Amino acid sequence: MLRISVGDLRFTARLEQEAAPRTCEALRKLLPLRGKLIQARWSGEAAWVPLGDLDAGIENENHTTYPGAGQLLLYPGGISETEILFPYGFTAFGSKAGPLAGNHFATIEQGRDQLKELGRRVLWEGAQEIVFEEG
Repeated sequence: MLRISVGDLRFTARLEQEAAPRTCEALRKLLPLRGKLIQARWSGEAAWVPLGDLDAGIENENHTTYPGAGQLLLYPGGISETEILFPYGFTAFGSKAGPLAGNHFATIEQGRDQLKELGRRVLWEGAQEIVFEEG
């Protein structure tokens, strides 16, 4: 399991260990991970955590362009920078260069009812502190 805090919002996510084992392992090596959650510019109802030029050492696995709300993606870089995408509604993952596909590595199980509020905060209040921890 993965614990995620965004301000006073708390989420628990199931790691998609069977479908994305290399991505889950790469993420575990980064924990605890602290960053800024920012409204996505091209992906619709989603926020993202920029990871810059981080080389997670992974390639595509269990990848998608159209994650559902609460299906977290790790984009390993390439066309755009490395990032974690946090969809809170309808999402078509993309960048200024066009569509992207990220590795679906975790799914929110507890706190799904807070996804709408998460979206409101990043859209109307700006960047939010986010912490990912093993739990």
